[in-house]
Amino acid sequence: MTAETRFEPSKVNVRIKISALWTSMLFVFAYVDLFSLYRPDFRADIEAGTIGGFMVNQSFLLWTTIYIVIPSLMVVGTLVLRPAINRIANLALSIIYALTIIAGAVGEWNYYILGSAIEVALLAAIVHNAWTWPKLAMHQP
Repeated sequence: MTAETRFEPSKVNVRIKISALWTSMLFVFAYVDLFSLYRPDFRADIEAGTIGGFMVNQSFLLWTTIYIVIPSLMVVGTLVLRPAINRIANLALSIIYALTIIAGAVGEWNYYILGSAIEVALLAAIVHNAWTWPKLAMHQP
């Protein structure tokens, strides 16, 4: 007779799940962009002062920083915002970011498409977790 190994079911709080998903998405996002530096065509564009057809200047870098800061702040925002605001912010931002990632992947190399697909899958998981955010059971007297 063998003893069955059973693992304790551990329920992870929805805030921690969503925060971890934002963190994972940002890691993939950063590495995919870093891997682009190995591409001769990308390096040539940088040398010419452009990225993806955009002139690299202060405005471009400011808007790029804002684009990255928003999901970075969602890592902590998910842990501290009120549930109603949290849910709406996670739903709206993850959908917006998924759309921009899909648009940015059009015509890209395979590694970039794979990374983008993983980012979109992580964002879809954020949408799912935010959409199915557990409700408090209201006890009636």
